[in-house]
Amino acid sequence: MATASRSIASLTLSFGLVNVPVRLFSATESGADIRFNLLAKDGSRLKQQYINERTKKVVERKDMVKGFEVEDNQFVLFSPEELKQLEEGSSHVIEIVSFVPLASIDPLYYDKSYLLAPDKRGDKPYALLAEALRQSGRCALAKWSWKAKQYVAQVRANDDGLILQQLRYAGEVRSLADLDIPKTQVSKPELQLALQLVDQIAADSFDPEQFHDEEKARVLAAIDEKVKGKKIVASSREEHGPVGGGQVIDLMDALRASLGGKAATKTAARTAGKTAAKASAKVTQLAPARKAPKRAGAEPEAAAKPRARAHR
Repeated sequence: MATASRSIASLTLSFGLVNVPVRLFSATESGADIRFNLLAKDGSRLKQQYINERTKKVVERKDMVKGFEVEDNQFVLFSPEELKQLEEGSSHVIEIVSFVPLASIDPLYYDKSYLLAPDKRGDKPYALLAEALRQSGRCALAKWSWKAKQYVAQVRANDDGLILQQLRYAGEVRSLADLDIPKTQVSKPELQLALQLVDQIAADSFDPEQFHDEEKARVLAAIDEKVKGKKIVASSREEHGPVGGGQVIDLMDALRASLGGKAATKTAARTAGKTAAKASAKVTQLAPARKAPKRAGAEPEAAAKPRARAHR
């Protein structure tokens, strides 16, 4: 863990009479973002100002208030002191209120993630809670006040320890049921072909190292070229348009073409046996093989970290 030496805070997981002292770490690397500053064309930094629309004069921050628009151009005003009184006081206690099945929480509710590590004298209760969550298949739901706001959070265990997951409130999450998606029936042959396609490119698990931020790599390479005083040349990128040039393709034909044109993968080779025997009679009748589109390559070597980074 890259940030293991710098915890955000020392907290306590509390349920019943059990207290688990923990240290809180960010689960993401904020320094990995590319940030640019807005500058004038001569390279000078810019200073932001707030202008009164009526008087056209600059308003200093000490003279500002916040307003909530209740009707068109009609506001109720709040001073900083009034808003301060409404803030939630921060707490160093994460209060567990229940344990629910891990699968019962839709990832749509997931917000920011944190890592939890045992604090002083917390090794044993930390390990005990983590193992209990693993074996029960449950996670903890908790209330947590942090930085003047109140959160609902999930505490779950993976193979290495505990994760604190901020959750969104019900009113912040949309439902697919609101989109009126039609209940479309699929035929058995269509489903069989779709399952064959899934099986052909299936993988045993998610490997995050398989994917690279190619846009970020191009930007970092361009920054490095700028630092070296070289001219930036636009990279040639393959554009992936609609399949069939926007034409409407029969679903069965598309499935057959996908199966027939897909080169055998390592995963597909491992599925030989019963699955291959059952599917062989159908697969031999599929459409002729068609060259598969090129996959995005690995992150280019030019994406090495530049000697001078820009910020935005």
